[in-house]
Amino acid sequence: MEQEQVKNRNWSVILRGLQSFIGLIILCIIISLLSPRFLTTANILNVLRQTSLNAVMAIGMTFVILTGGIDLSVGSVLAFSGMVAAGLSHSGMNAAGAIIVGLIIGTVLGFFNGLAVTKGNVPPFIATLAMMTMARGATLVYSNGQPKTGLGDDFFFLGNGKVMAIPFPAVVLIIVLIIAYYILSQTATGRYVYATGSNEKAAGLSGIKTERIKILVYAVSGFCAAMSGMIVTSMLNSASPTAGSGGELDAIAAVVLGGTSLSGGQGNVGGTIIGALIIGVLNNGLNLLNVSSYYQQLIKGVVILGAVLIDRKRR
Repeated sequence: MEQEQVKNRNWSVILRGLQSFIGLIILCIIISLLSPRFLTTANILNVLRQTSLNAVMAIGMTFVILTGGIDLSVGSVLAFSGMVAAGLSHSGMNAAGAIIVGLIIGTVLGFFNGLAVTKGNVPPFIATLAMMTMARGATLVYSNGQPKTGLGDDFFFLGNGKVMAIPFPAVVLIIVLIIAYYILSQTATGRYVYATGSNEKAAGLSGIKTERIKILVYAVSGFCAAMSGMIVTSMLNSASPTAGSGGELDAIAAVVLGGTSLSGGQGNVGGTIIGALIIGVLNNGLNLLNVSSYYQQLIKGVVILGAVLIDRKRR
């Protein structure tokens, strides 16, 4: 009986992934019919480059949502870690050192989110909302509200370089995806993440350190947000205090569109990548069709609401 339930659950996950993939294909067909520029090589590579920003951040968000949590601070963590890395690079530190410091900062901020949720018993929505405000404020204080530009050629490669014609941000995404997939599907830690999201009380009674798992997933989310911050800072060769505004919504939308349940315990990073591609293709298509940015926000809001309603219906 238990094996049958596991088998049915696996098929359920596969079907959700197929639904997202079919939706992506349909969206690509519609946009390609409306704009002949969509399927050009240059535009496809541009979609990959732009999507990588949200996809890396959404992978970290997947870890959090699988445990039944939420992380609203990723956009602000992106901005703060990117600003600090840019400031260090501008001050003369080599690009590798600045990037490592930026990634550490993002991970530490995520770690504090996890502590607030577990040790402080603060609801994830409130804890990460507070971090969102604090990190954005810290970014403004550190930068005095001014962007930092001119970061050097080494830093520039991270967001603009290519490996055999493939944008380097897409290469970074592939590496992060492989690591995340391995952790969630092939390790005990991954099983603990799913167990915590499925039934935290039962997971705790079975000996799983659920608090440690929660702290870990928020740290992973902070790391991924910081990685996106490094990419966008490099891509623009500038760090802006407003970078990442609204990024948390795109990340959450990508996760939900990819079939991960907001209630936790169900989903995978492969679906998240498909969800991020849906968001990226939608943004690109609306730009190619010269749709006003005001309407773009409206359309994305409808897509997010639709994804949440579909998730509720699945549950």
